[in-house]
Amino acid sequence: MRVRQFLGDALGWVDRRFPLSRLWHEHLAGYYAPKNFNFWYFFGSLALLMLVIQLLTGIWLTMNYKPSAEGAFASVEYIMRDVEWGWLVRYIHSTGASAFFVVIYLHMYRALLYGSYKHPRELLWLFGMCLYMLLMAEAFLGYLLPWGQMSYWGAQVIVNLFSAVPIIGDQLAIWVRGDYTISDVTLNRFFSLHVIAVPLLLVVMSVLHVMALHEVGSNNPDGIEIKKRKNAMGVPEDGIPFHPYYTVKDIFGAVVFFIIFFAVVFFAPTFGGLFLEPANFVPADPLKTPEHIAPVWYFTPFYSILRAVPGKFVGAVLMGGSVMMFFLLPWLDRSPVRSIRYRGWMFKLALALFTVSFLMLGWIGLQPASTTITMLARFFAVVYFLFFVLMPFYTRWDPVRPEPERVR
Repeated sequence: MRVRQFLGDALGWVDRRFPLSRLWHEHLAGYYAPKNFNFWYFFGSLALLMLVIQLLTGIWLTMNYKPSAEGAFASVEYIMRDVEWGWLVRYIHSTGASAFFVVIYLHMYRALLYGSYKHPRELLWLFGMCLYMLLMAEAFLGYLLPWGQMSYWGAQVIVNLFSAVPIIGDQLAIWVRGDYTISDVTLNRFFSLHVIAVPLLLVVMSVLHVMALHEVGSNNPDGIEIKKRKNAMGVPEDGIPFHPYYTVKDIFGAVVFFIIFFAVVFFAPTFGGLFLEPANFVPADPLKTPEHIAPVWYFTPFYSILRAVPGKFVGAVLMGGSVMMFFLLPWLDRSPVRSIRYRGWMFKLALALFTVSFLMLGWIGLQPASTTITMLARFFAVVYFLFFVLMPFYTRWDPVRPEPERVR
């Protein structure tokens, strides 16, 4: 009884100075979510989990990493070979980068399936896309830090894209690098951005994303707004408290995820060269260009679009546009329903073709350039962009079924 009384007094003392209990109630115990969530809704919480893992392992790695052209590669080898459990933390971080993108891509795909970007969740979607852009920047900045052959030359290729900007391109590329080529100065500024600036923005944007989610409420596989039907107590009739129902469900999803994640960490950390390329186990040599320069797999769909276009400037514009098109989804989709369950054959066919084009562009980006590969890249790039360009038409003409009144 004394322990309970002490804890109650301590909680009361905190609540008078900080709204701890109110935050717990508003965002967990008292936050009502639709009762028909399926496995697609694991990936939002898994994305938050991966952010925490990357931040913690990244902090630990910086304790032994040296951000200099002379010492970067050797410090990574020191972490792998001499620091106790260093190899494990490094592999968790490197595997975590790829796992983060797997989770984010599936999270975004769920939004496409169930229309989670439609009214009233436009701002929620925009926050999510800003998170995605920050994650891409964070991954790119961190890619240079091992100072291996592929990280060095991959960064060289991407940074050189800035030189394609008319008039100011060359000066812009020098400003980004801090030098006339990728050098010690570039490594230092990329390291600073990777460990301080971008992680802070990721955390802030994650908080905004969750706040926006809890303001408008979660979408669901039926696409029904559960806030429209409430009982006398003001509680959604088709909702259940997030805690304990979905906290327990998310813990189960996290356990399954960790089983797969650590199976990769312990048995296939390089994942056949997709997560860690063989060339990155060789120190960077500015005088020796690798035979085939390709970014990490999560950038390859956009890299394929860049490589498919002859002009560097046009390719860079299309590559950027292929990402920015996602920001327009809330206004491109004119369908009266949200969920794919009640959409017609047009949207389902368009989404299927988009899925195939995205996967094929990802595979093409890993292949050495050839005439056949270039033609395939151009074909699937056209399919990719048509998904967005034609969306206002096929979503309006698509024969849809009426949504049910209640969550099934």
